[in-house]
Amino acid sequence: MKAFARLLERLAFTPGRNAKLTLLSHYFRDTPDPDRGWALAALTGTLELRQVSPSLLRRLAGERVDEQLFALSYDFVGDLAETIALIWPDTTPGPDLPLSQAVATLRETGKLALPGAIAALLDRLTPPERLALLKLATGNLRVGVSARLARVALARTGQRSAEEIEEIWHGLTPPYLPLFDWLQGGERPLLSSAAPFRPVMLSTPVTPADLAALDPAEHVAEWKWDGIRVQAVAEGGLRKLYSRTGEDIGAAFPDLIEAMDFEGALDGELLVRRGDEVAPFADLQKRLNRKTTPRALLQSHPASLRLYDVLTWQGQDLRPLPLVQRRQALEAARLDPARIDLSPLLPFGTWDDLAALRAAPHAPVIEGVMIKRRDAPYVAGRPRGPWFKWKRDPMVVDAVLIYAQSGHGKRSGFYSDFTFALWEGEDLVPVGKAYFGFTDEELRELDRFVRKNTVQRFGPVRQLAPKLVVEVAFEGLNPSTRHRSGLAMRFPRISRIRWDKPAPEADRLETLRAML
Repeated sequence: MKAFARLLERLAFTPGRNAKLTLLSHYFRDTPDPDRGWALAALTGTLELRQVSPSLLRRLAGERVDEQLFALSYDFVGDLAETIALIWPDTTPGPDLPLSQAVATLRETGKLALPGAIAALLDRLTPPERLALLKLATGNLRVGVSARLARVALARTGQRSAEEIEEIWHGLTPPYLPLFDWLQGGERPLLSSAAPFRPVMLSTPVTPADLAALDPAEHVAEWKWDGIRVQAVAEGGLRKLYSRTGEDIGAAFPDLIEAMDFEGALDGELLVRRGDEVAPFADLQKRLNRKTTPRALLQSHPASLRLYDVLTWQGQDLRPLPLVQRRQALEAARLDPARIDLSPLLPFGTWDDLAALRAAPHAPVIEGVMIKRRDAPYVAGRPRGPWFKWKRDPMVVDAVLIYAQSGHGKRSGFYSDFTFALWEGEDLVPVGKAYFGFTDEELRELDRFVRKNTVQRFGPVRQLAPKLVVEVAFEGLNPSTRHRSGLAMRFPRISRIRWDKPAPEADRLETLRAML
């Protein structure tokens, strides 16, 4: 656990991507099996452990520490795992606990015996190791490492590229012993399943100034739909639906899986579509993260796939071909039009023409436009140049901060989670929460404001004097019965702090309703 704890601590306080890659690659190179495989699983989100709830951890802490002392400490630290790791009574540390042993305890211990097992582990660990154990147990590492970054670091330790690793990744299971052997020159692992996920191609943001240097005739454009990016793979008799990060989400969309009557790998946007009408993202959200989908939901929220591209088709790898040839293959493909259709190309001659289309899309579920080079091959990752996204300008409102809560990880100790409200009559009605959009310096300014303007406390939450206005930007708006305002924002963030604006001049709820 010592090496794993040291890795998590250094990753949490290392901001640079290259520095994180160095830390990870050194760990994977120097740590023996199976510990490095379990660490890789934890970092990539593939480690399945018995769920350890915050209430269980609070109960354990309450058995060892004064309740009021723990409440005050948690309020100050802002992170449950870190608070317990620091406040847990020190004992004489035992010999170094292998990560594999900690994982085995969390995987194999029964529900009734789990609290005692966790307490016994905490008793033999140092504070940094306790924090690593608790982060592992709750599945909340939060060290700024994506699954992709971990696999890139893994590639640095051996003779294979990150793309080669991702080709076989979803046929492997922790602790990945055959994978590590392959990286050192051994045989390629035998996949446990066909229909593998292939790394997707991503776009980069573009501005009108960037477009001015490009030739419109060398590019095509299509709408950017407000769904989730997926890869539909039907190969060898198996049908899989993957998210852009490679998570198999097919169980939640059996209606779409049934319609995947082809042999190949397709790239597109997962949507809820009723006839020709694409439903708001809120409708799709009702079907996400489900293990099964009720029949009524299948009928009322039918899933569909709007295609952007094709990777393989009828046994041929089309990725090296130019985009226009790949689209020709899609146009000739026989697919179920009720469930799977091709995203149409937009007619434009100049960038001004495209700007006019972007400014007035025919459907509110369109986020903007995608711009792609006609001759671009399909390249995994985010290469600069072949694909661009030109999103619509976000909606904005001026809102009043009314609540704040401490952040987690690197933000523990700072108030960084904010609830904001709009005026309705003489009252402020909460309309959303924001956790990002501000710089580190603005975070410190907001934290100082919270500490000086708290009027009441509710556990870790502070109610604020309604003084500070912030500009909130968001990508979309949906009706919601779960919120008092009756509205739910999509991707809200604080885009500007309006120190200059008096709170009574903030926007009113009817302004937001008009946007809907």
